[in-house]
Amino acid sequence: MTQEVSEIYAVIATGGKQYKVALGQTLEIDHLAVAGGDTVELDKVLLIADGEDIMVGSPAIDGAKVIATCLGDEKGDKIIVFKYKPKVRYRRKKGHRQLYTKLEIKEILKPGEKPSKPKAKKASVRSKA
Repeated sequence: MTQEVSEIYAVIATGGKQYKVALGQTLEIDHLAVAGGDTVELDKVLLIADGEDIMVGSPAIDGAKVIATCLGDEKGDKIIVFKYKPKVRYRRKKGHRQLYTKLEIKEILKPGEKPSKPKAKKASVRSKA
């Protein structure tokens, strides 16, 4: 007997880009002003697919959310911009490193669904010895 596993995924829009995300996936998006360990609700969900059940928004699905946990900020590769004009001694060199926020997808919520309660964080107690 074969059991089908329905993998749910969604297409979200953030930072002018679209991303296909699934549960447990980590992805880097353009920088968001959140601290590491915080939860982020991405509410611009364009599509949710759960096996044969597909919901498409126009342009977004009202009430749908993707809940993610911020894993921190990272910098991208360095890009060198070099301007040069021959015979006039004009040279400009400039570098740039884009900031990214790393997210881990925890839940994909359809319209009307409530998020599951977060697990209580256990505080570790260290004795000074």
